[in-house]
Amino acid sequence: MGEPVIRPATYEDLEKVPANRVAEIIGGRLVTQPRPAPKHVRASSSLGDELMSPFDKGRGGPGGWWILDEPELHLGDHVLVPDLAGWRREKMPKLPETAYFETPPDWICEVISPSTARYDRLEKRDIYAAYKVSHLWLIEPDQKVLEAFELHDGKWTLIATRANDDEIAIEPFAEVPFALNALWAD
Repeated sequence: MGEPVIRPATYEDLEKVPANRVAEIIGGRLVTQPRPAPKHVRASSSLGDELMSPFDKGRGGPGGWWILDEPELHLGDHVLVPDLAGWRREKMPKLPETAYFETPPDWICEVISPSTARYDRLEKRDIYAAYKVSHLWLIEPDQKVLEAFELHDGKWTLIATRANDDEIAIEPFAEVPFALNALWAD
């Protein structure tokens, strides 16, 4: 007897996932996790708030970006939903008409939780590198840590680690510093 044939996950499989779960297709597999915990949501929402005015809207900063919460990315056969993503407007002058994005972002932020750490740190990070996302930030709200990576020759290089209430002035958003403690729930 041969091994059972496992078919790659499809977008239809993804659409059948209950609304109380986050679903992605990673390496042909349907991967689901529970919706994020409050500390996770606070960190992501607060970071979006810190970046939106100066970088997306140009208020008190250079502008020139689209900064979005949980965009659905279609990167080849992968369907990924990072916590935050940003596109330079020169790369993507207008938002697509579709409910998803096929243009890889210039920056991605993943907020790490115990249920997503393996995917965020390994599989998704490798996919982002393959699609030439130039900056990746990983935030761990339980540890109050931010790690920032930059892509060089297809490999991630750690460019900064900040913790607790350190000031953040890290590429690609170095022009407008803010205190990291703005992200923490306590």
